Amino acid sequence: MMGYAPMAGLMWIWPLLVLAGLAALGYLTYRLAQTPPSTAAASSSARTILDERYARGEIDDEDYQRRRSALRTGG
Repeated sequence: MMGYAPMAGLMWIWPLLVLAGLAALGYLTYRLAQTPPSTAAASSSARTILDERYARGEIDDEDYQRRRSALRTGG
């Protein structure tokens, strides 16, 4: 038992290390759980989506012009 006396003063470090580890693990879990906004959805405006649909041939010229005009006027 006497051989452990020099280390007895450092026994308070272990609970602090465990708490620091749990805090770091909690923070990491919190950061990973946050879902970042989709870069495709965030950067695509209505006009970009309309242009893409027109380029793929999903809508015709008349429909494209009508929707584009509606986007400009906001209605």
